[in-house]
Amino acid sequence: MESTIVETEAATATEGWEAELQELQRRHAFAEGMGGSESIARQHDAERLTVRERIEQLTDEGSFQEVGKLTGQGQYADGALKALTPAPYVMGLAQIAGRSVAIGGEDFTIRGGSSWSGDRKKGGQGGFVEDLALDYRIPLVNLVDGSGGSVTSHKRRGHAVFPGVHGFETSVELMGVVPVVSAVLGTAAGGPAGRAILSHWSVMTKGTSQIFAAGPPVVERSLGQKITKEELGGHKAAVELAGLVHNVASNEAECFEMIRRYLSYMPSNVWELPPVVDSGDAPSRREEELATIVPRDRRKPYNMRRLLQLVVDKDSVFEIQPTYGKAVITSLARMNGKVIGVIANNPMYYGGALDVKSSRKQTHFIQLCDTFHIPLIFLVDVPGFMVGKDAELAGTLREGMRSVYVAMQATIPILTVVIRKCYGMAGMAACDKNGIGLKLAWPSAEWGSLPVEGGVAAAYRREIAAAADPKQRERELEAELRDLTSPFRTAEAFGVEDIIDPRDTRRYLCRFIDAVQGKLRTTLGPKLRAGVLP
Repeated sequence: MESTIVETEAATATEGWEAELQELQRRHAFAEGMGGSESIARQHDAERLTVRERIEQLTDEGSFQEVGKLTGQGQYADGALKALTPAPYVMGLAQIAGRSVAIGGEDFTIRGGSSWSGDRKKGGQGGFVEDLALDYRIPLVNLVDGSGGSVTSHKRRGHAVFPGVHGFETSVELMGVVPVVSAVLGTAAGGPAGRAILSHWSVMTKGTSQIFAAGPPVVERSLGQKITKEELGGHKAAVELAGLVHNVASNEAECFEMIRRYLSYMPSNVWELPPVVDSGDAPSRREEELATIVPRDRRKPYNMRRLLQLVVDKDSVFEIQPTYGKAVITSLARMNGKVIGVIANNPMYYGGALDVKSSRKQTHFIQLCDTFHIPLIFLVDVPGFMVGKDAELAGTLREGMRSVYVAMQATIPILTVVIRKCYGMAGMAACDKNGIGLKLAWPSAEWGSLPVEGGVAAAYRREIAAAADPKQRERELEAELRDLTSPFRTAEAFGVEDIIDPRDTRRYLCRFIDAVQGKLRTTLGPKLRAGVLP
């Protein structure tokens, strides 16, 4: 008798919730339908994936747990839901390479991904996805494909909203706590564009994405300039010229692979160290090519990227901003499986001199490494700051000294290897001021306040002018001083800690990178400053 009653109650309970479970499935179907088949087709015709396809392709299979799938605007008749327009933002929790991330992005198939207001925001500045990353201390991945707010919201609300009501407070706080990655995968303007800039690393797709503060209609209305989206904020403008976005991918598949690779160098938060891998590359590897890679003619360039690849773990270089600020090469890499940052001067561009763009690029990278406890190696060949009228009017000195300022604030271990030139204030930024100050040099190295050539012309101007043969006297003075600039003279005074055989560079650096891990483990946590400046 009792058994029959229990079975009847169980059946009734199941039947009692069947309608609600079916309604839940129906609402999920509305969400998965996004903006409808025609809008999805237009997205694909533009060679862009939908936000759901992006999340599926980027994250580990089956790992995405969506949050807020039911959010949207329902259309009702006689108290029953007839249709539902989903909120134009998809987000939640997922895994990339087995590690948890908060991930979200605009759904362009619904109102062009423009912002939506409910009781609580799903994405955007101050949205749930940012709170999730901040509170759980996990990386945030922004898939940007929307234009943010619209003047149509005035009509919906009945009033205009003061700037900052939905501000960037959480976005800024995240910069000092967890890695923030933004992929610009469509047209980004307004708030979404701002969030893309408030990232440690950003990437966009070639030919299918643009980023700007305001689009062509606003530009034409305000300034009378007729310009296309691509001219205003395509990859050439945003990555190569302005440096707004760090890297560019040829398509979305390559973009997702770059995101996965970048995150593989990052800790989940500032209380952890970056992942260590078994690189299979012996620290003792010795490359004969390094002995001859620097020409004896001091005016001839050489391939610094090749030099870098010969020193670090094989196939471990991930270059950031390769097409911007070309006088400096900034790369994540590994030494004996441990993550490092490398800043290397590029003698093939301006002779390695720091200009405005390369100084700005170097500053950002120092802050990135300092925030996430990544030891920094400088491969130095810098003749100084870029000089001349154009450089001065561009503000090179200010940007260059900002890089010096940030380097002197850094608390991570910094190892300096002078490959050839290390001159002036630009050379100051390449040295460790808060640690042991280890400076290594190759036999090809030279340093000082000024290069001998320009320095002699300035310091001995009157003597040279008074000589019977000014050019000959200038050459004589340069030869005298060049003898005194031998790195071996400085090594005798312990002004440089070691001069090494170039072929031993990898072994020497690996020993020190291994040794600093104890310091890194005991200095984890956020820095006193806010983190990386965009």
